[in-house]
Amino acid sequence: MKTPKKFVIRGGRTLHGEVEISGAKNAVVAILPATLLSDEPCIIENVPEISDVEISLRILRELGAEVTYMGPHTYRIDTRSVQSSTVPYESARRMRASYYFMGALLGRFGHCRVSMPGGCPLGDRPIDQHTKAFKKLGAKIRLEQGMVDITTTENGLQGTQIFFDCVTVGATMNTILAAVKADGMTIIENAAKEPHIVDLASFLNSMGADIMGAGTDTIKIRGTKYLRGTSYAVIPDQIEAGTYMVAAAATRGNVLVKNVIPKHLESIISVMEKIGVKIEQFDDAVRVSADGPLVKTSIKTRPHPGFPTDMQPQISALLCLAEGTSMIKEGVSEQRFQYVDELRRMGADIQVDGKVAVIEGTGHLTGAPVKACDLRAGAALMIAGLAASGVTTIEDIYHIERGYADMEGKLRALGACIEKKTFPQDPVHHEHAQITRQDAV
Repeated sequence: MKTPKKFVIRGGRTLHGEVEISGAKNAVVAILPATLLSDEPCIIENVPEISDVEISLRILRELGAEVTYMGPHTYRIDTRSVQSSTVPYESARRMRASYYFMGALLGRFGHCRVSMPGGCPLGDRPIDQHTKAFKKLGAKIRLEQGMVDITTTENGLQGTQIFFDCVTVGATMNTILAAVKADGMTIIENAAKEPHIVDLASFLNSMGADIMGAGTDTIKIRGTKYLRGTSYAVIPDQIEAGTYMVAAAATRGNVLVKNVIPKHLESIISVMEKIGVKIEQFDDAVRVSADGPLVKTSIKTRPHPGFPTDMQPQISALLCLAEGTSMIKEGVSEQRFQYVDELRRMGADIQVDGKVAVIEGTGHLTGAPVKACDLRAGAALMIAGLAASGVTTIEDIYHIERGYADMEGKLRALGACIEKKTFPQDPVHHEHAQITRQDAV
């Protein structure tokens, strides 16, 4: 028998060259369900080749949609034949963003049945703000046997005013999906402002929806009964871009990160420049280099346009290589510091107290066998492994493949020594020791 595949990284190599950023995971996982609202076929371009997309496309097919591969990163999706409003349990539970099928199916049929979402284990991330919005729109909700059953009255969904108790990306996008065909005007207050929210609204508007204010804290949606087909390209992934930017800096490399929207990277660029990284901006690219000392800094993650929580683990890995004491305060997600124990295996000096991490920069990390506990934690371990001396073996890489398209291939093209391997069922430490001995010969 074989264990799941793992990444094996022989660190200490400087990254050089160019890397092309894929479409945004956090946008595409909402845009694909949104095709259920279209009354005509849609063509979606710049679709990243990640496992979350595979699951989303599988769910669409299971619901009865015709999904056609049109060429690299492009799909034609025809949902006109969809009759079912129940998302299969096994598919939905594998992905956190499966909850976007709630809003899309509710907006189309006035009812849906979807399992509680799965995805990365980042603590208690309830969907109470989602269900609050659905109820305000006129839906009734029942939870039974792990499934969320949502129905509407005979009047259907009605436009209303919704105020979120906290800034929430998922609930903002789900409410847009549910409200886009509702009767009347829906006003969302205290809405999240992330680029992928703007992208979802732009996609729906390209079909004839009437959505105003996306990217601000107040979004107005005037319900539209008919949405035409469209051809739409997903925005570049700001978090994937930020991850490669940090990888370039951690290895003291020089990398041109292409197919980006620099404005979306402003908070990441600002923090990295404080750390001592050189960044040159172009129309659709940034060049990242680091040949001087990396310096300490303090960071607090915040909703957009603040520093994104999805970049917190990666920047922590970089600060392990800086000089002095850095502090990171997590202001968005629960249990985002689960990766710290794995970085400690590599020699990091990090102390965590609640939502605050104190990092004593050692300037050096050492390869070790580690485990990815979630998507962005896995990216942080990849960065640490690239910068470390010796060999790093990362298991549970399915987390990484949820959100990064061909990460090993892109890193290899930049000069990294990385392989994806399947090992016999031996203890991880034995595998790592064997690899290290072979590398030393």
